[in-house]
Amino acid sequence: MRGKWLKLIGVFFLIVTLALAGCADSETKPKDDTQDDQESTDQEKEEEQGSTSEDTSTEGALDPLAEPVTVTIAEDGSASGAGFYIAKERGYFEEYNINVEFVKFGNSDEMLPALAAGKIDVAGGISSASFFNSIAQGIDVRMIADKGHNVMGNSYFTFVLRKDLQDEIKDYKDLKGKRIAVSTKNAVDDYIFERMLEHAGLTRDDVEFTLMSDFGNMMSAIGNNQIAAALQIEPLITQGIEQDLHVKFGDVTDFAPKAQIAMVLGSPEFLNERREVALRFMAGYLKGVRDYNDVFVKDEGEKEEIINIMTEYTALKDPAIWNKVAVTGLNPDGRMFIEDIKKQYDMYKENGAIKGEVDFDKAVDPSLVEDVLDIVGEYK
Repeated sequence: MRGKWLKLIGVFFLIVTLALAGCADSETKPKDDTQDDQESTDQEKEEEQGSTSEDTSTEGALDPLAEPVTVTIAEDGSASGAGFYIAKERGYFEEYNINVEFVKFGNSDEMLPALAAGKIDVAGGISSASFFNSIAQGIDVRMIADKGHNVMGNSYFTFVLRKDLQDEIKDYKDLKGKRIAVSTKNAVDDYIFERMLEHAGLTRDDVEFTLMSDFGNMMSAIGNNQIAAALQIEPLITQGIEQDLHVKFGDVTDFAPKAQIAMVLGSPEFLNERREVALRFMAGYLKGVRDYNDVFVKDEGEKEEIINIMTEYTALKDPAIWNKVAVTGLNPDGRMFIEDIKKQYDMYKENGAIKGEVDFDKAVDPSLVEDVLDIVGEYK
């Protein structure tokens, strides 16, 4: 009888315990639902802004984004886009949960408004009066990082001289009275041409400026003895040398060592409203640029792999040529020659080619690069 009562008491306590547990669950469950709803709302806001709920960095590294995002890049396959290509193929963007998509535009007149409107996030820009006019007229795009300059003493964009004139023309001043082909007027090509004349102690009246927009036509013109020299670009510089058409004539860094040829551009929306995405994108881009510098400047790293990536994305498909050409300079820390950009603008303005004013404090924004460098450190 006593055993029977003990069993009944045990069952009674078990029922009470289960009932209490059920009450506790019913009291706390509404609170958890509210928290879940709030967390979901917060996450949606963060996804819209492209941010994470965690701190921006952990122990010197950027954490991946909480959700995958897409960054759209306007890129036409130029060699100066190496940082984009390498970062994509080596998974540096993917490490941050970023997918990149490349799009092409017919010209900058189509691309710049799309960038300003946030329809694309990132693009490349060449210094020119046309570019600055777009900004002066209200198209809001920002110059945020280096995308092309000449490597000291080994420029990818430099003057070539007709081979049969080597004995006659030995110095820049010897170009007096000669026909020189340049691809654009009131753009970075023209700026470099002007710096060369200044270095040589010459004026535009002392030489015959020949506007020739197609670099391939410059090769033909030199071959036909129509011009004496040209401001040429790789790989045509190397190809012309191998065909005995021309020789390299000095180096642009002799007189324009900090000429900023191209810049990475960003949309205001990308830089401000999607700042966390932009930070990680720039970190990935710089990783790609640093691999590029390891291979082409330091002669280290996975050269075959990097060249294969370049042949996939650019018009230069011969890996052997990549071992010969002077490559585009890309700053492994992303920094631009800002003072030189201003000098170019001043020249175009003096020539009457720019209408309106450009606010450089707004148009040039190095803060993204500097914020990333504070986290990942400078290249060594």
